[in-house]
Amino acid sequence: MPQRRASPKCPIRLGEPCTLCVPGATGPHDCGLVYLVRSDPDLREELAARRRKRHAQRAD
Repeated sequence: MPQRRASPKCPIRLGEPCTLCVPGATGPHDCGLVYLVRSDPDLREELAARRRKRHAQRAD
């Protein structure tokens, strides 16, 4: 059976694959944008609010 490569999801653009939009990044684990959002309290809270909203919409 052929193996498929895992497609990492972007933790910032919810539901979208990681498209390596930051030059030099090899995935979400070393993406500067992900680092900035996760290290800024306001941006982190905004992302959490978007995730909660998306989760609530899926539950309906």
